[in-house]
Amino acid sequence: MADGRTPHGAGEDDVGPVGPAPAVRPFLVTAGRVAGGAGEASSGRTMPVETQLVATTGGLAALHRLSFEQHDIVAACRIPQSIAEIAARLRLHLNVVRVLAEDLRTAGQLSVHVPDSGVTHDASVLRRVIDGLRAIPDSRRVLRDTD
Repeated sequence: MADGRTPHGAGEDDVGPVGPAPAVRPFLVTAGRVAGGAGEASSGRTMPVETQLVATTGGLAALHRLSFEQHDIVAACRIPQSIAEIAARLRLHLNVVRVLAEDLRTAGQLSVHVPDSGVTHDASVLRRVIDGLRAIPDSRRVLRDTD
């Protein structure tokens, strides 16, 4: 059915009600593009999910002229945020955020900071993250076991 519910008398193999379809498909938001502007397309690389996005002064001044998704991305980037954080917070597909972020960077509305790949693949960084997560007490205020 159009409202996402399973019609009465549907096959017994049906799992059950299905949530409503997204209002706008990702390919419509990016005009069918799977890569950003010239900068990303020419390098053949996509921005890593840990890439930090920060709104520029010009981007904040242009909020009223942006599409809904672009507006939301720039507004959320008043403080530095990663592509993954933006995608999760705005409930947008990760590649949609990548494409729109590249467009916004090209237009001068976002500043993009790609982390050094040598640092992101350093095992000591991963160990510190794991140790930091273990130092957070669970709901019973009990620390997790260590290795």
